[in-house]
Amino acid sequence: MSSLSPAPATAPTEKTLREDLAAAYRLMALFGMTDLVYTHLSVRLSGRAHAYLVNPYGFLFEEITASSLVVVDADGLPRQDTSWPINPAGFVIHSAIHRSRPDAACVMHTHTLAGMVVAAQEQNILPLNQINMEFYGRVGFHSYEGIAADDNLSERERLVRDLGTRNALILQNHGLLTVGGTIAQAFYRMYYLEQSCRIQIAAQSTGVKLHIPSEAQILRARGQFEDDPDEGRLIWQALRRKLDREQPDYRD
Repeated sequence: MSSLSPAPATAPTEKTLREDLAAAYRLMALFGMTDLVYTHLSVRLSGRAHAYLVNPYGFLFEEITASSLVVVDADGLPRQDTSWPINPAGFVIHSAIHRSRPDAACVMHTHTLAGMVVAAQEQNILPLNQINMEFYGRVGFHSYEGIAADDNLSERERLVRDLGTRNALILQNHGLLTVGGTIAQAFYRMYYLEQSCRIQIAAQSTGVKLHIPSEAQILRARGQFEDDPDEGRLIWQALRRKLDREQPDYRD
């Protein structure tokens, strides 16, 4: 088994981004983080102004392949020949963040049960476990305004404001969102944000008094996560190997 490969010194090619994003879709399906054909994962194409890869509308995440991903512009309209439908309204959240955050190469948005339960609470991620503590004070909160669609363009400004410089966002009464400089980074953040939500609702469901560590303990744990420079690369390589063994057609 090969060791952790170094971070790429050059911008990833479209082929690399297609394979990574297709892998992310498959992994979302594998870990039960999908909503049938809804929600999106998107990535900005290197060296192409306002060009992004996104899933064709109507595909289950388990069906996505590298070649089925579609290049769209900032309005979610196709910039390549495609026989598959695209849902521009579904790209509204993504386009707002891609436009405002140059560092957010990848944007992931989910409607998971755990994420939607926490999004229905009038609070953020609770520091109930060291996994949750990684997100302490680092998850934005966007108040519910109805279905995010292009008939409410001003909501884009508020989405951007509520995310700020953070890398994760709870969309009230809606779901979760993460961003990253790479697909691996955004996936790592989404996976553990989802785990934090699952931990939170499981702990709350016990009905017993919950233990919240001291502020100093929480900040120390959060700082320990910051000391790890990996940012999800090691996990990502392991997951890609798993897909290569079990679902190699994602690369097609």
